[in-house]
Amino acid sequence: MSPRKVEDHLREEYSILLPGVRRVTTELETQVRHLLLPVWKSLARHEQLVVKSRVKDSDSAIESLRRRTELTGFERGGQSTPSLTTLNDLAGVRILAFPKCRVLEIDQVLRRRFPDWTPDPVPPLPGCANSLALKYHGRLDDSCRVRAEIQLMSMLVGMFWEVEHAILYKPGEQLRGAGVALRMQPRYAEVIHALNTFEAEFETLANAPAQDEDRLAGS
Repeated sequence: MSPRKVEDHLREEYSILLPGVRRVTTELETQVRHLLLPVWKSLARHEQLVVKSRVKDSDSAIESLRRRTELTGFERGGQSTPSLTTLNDLAGVRILAFPKCRVLEIDQVLRRRFPDWTPDPVPPLPGCANSLALKYHGRLDDSCRVRAEIQLMSMLVGMFWEVEHAILYKPGEQLRGAGVALRMQPRYAEVIHALNTFEAEFETLANAPAQDEDRLAGS
């Protein structure tokens, strides 16, 4: 009988972890929604807030571990198989907010509730002032085997990322590969800059009436 591949061990581990990952995902989403109730209630008509949760599937989890670890080396024996519990995002919650000022407000709420979670922001592109997304990962309690991740970002950037991920990382064989993603990097940067500019301009216009009223009141 041929020895089991490391991927077989990881798929078995995934099936064992899955019920716990689902529980953590549900609990984290529930906590986040509860924390953000005051923000939801204060939203203006043009503002939006969306909370999504997801359980990382088996193939994505193994591929994430593969990018961090040379899995083929473990098949030669003499080394322990890496564990999916080393991943930071088996369970995940994503928060999309518009406009960007709401992102900063939500960030403060999350930091108070999860002060011990490890921050892992997505760095800004050249020419952008702020991180593209704020991320934190940690465990809900000491007995939890898996870590969860919270992502917080501008709704415009988050929705673009969903499209980009689908077309560049989950396409057919014709478009799969780092070469396509590399060639699209300049266009990617252009879109991000355009979205940031749109949002900044919108916030300026949205705040203009309030600023005008303040000037009139002070005159």
